[in-house]
Amino acid sequence: MNPTPIHRAPDSPATRQALALAGVFQAASLVDELARTGQVEPRAWETLIHATVNPNPESFEAIYGGHPNNLRRGLDTLEALVGRQQANPVVLRYGFSLLLLMNKLRTNNDMMDALGQKLTRIQGQAEHFGSTHENVVASLGEAYQETISTFKTRIVVQGDPSLLQSRMMPERVRACLMAGIRFGLLWHQQGGRRWKLVFQRKALRRALDSLS
Repeated sequence: MNPTPIHRAPDSPATRQALALAGVFQAASLVDELARTGQVEPRAWETLIHATVNPNPESFEAIYGGHPNNLRRGLDTLEALVGRQQANPVVLRYGFSLLLLMNKLRTNNDMMDALGQKLTRIQGQAEHFGSTHENVVASLGEAYQETISTFKTRIVVQGDPSLLQSRMMPERVRACLMAGIRFGLLWHQQGGRRWKLVFQRKALRRALDSLS
């Protein structure tokens, strides 16, 4: 992905939460798209994978490549979440499931440590091969399978069975889910909480307006 000029979005807690949450729902949207069509929009995909293999970005903006439009798919999904667009119930289910799994992960110190070690190794792979190389994607998928997938709560992906069983598809889906977890943790670090999605929708709407 070519470097994108840094776009200084309005810097407020609500805006940062909206951007991080957009990453969660962008991952959910791409999982749905992969499962149904086998394809994804490259910019949206690359943004998610770059963010996941870069655990120590130099700034908040650097996490998503410096421009909110890199998270446009997720931001559009949030518009559905606040009632301004028609919602895709499957994508919303994936997104809220990712937030649930993120909460389980962040309270499991052993798994957090194990996942951190795996992502550090994958970062080295990404520096050698490139972030979206299939070796890196396969490693992200394996890391998800060995950690998050061991929770009793699991995400059941709906789609075309023949596509879901095709080469590299399980790994790509799991890499997307891992990206969703990464953005979910970021959302929590920025003060995001599930109850706020119910009781503070006006704040989310204003944040989305500032990013449009």
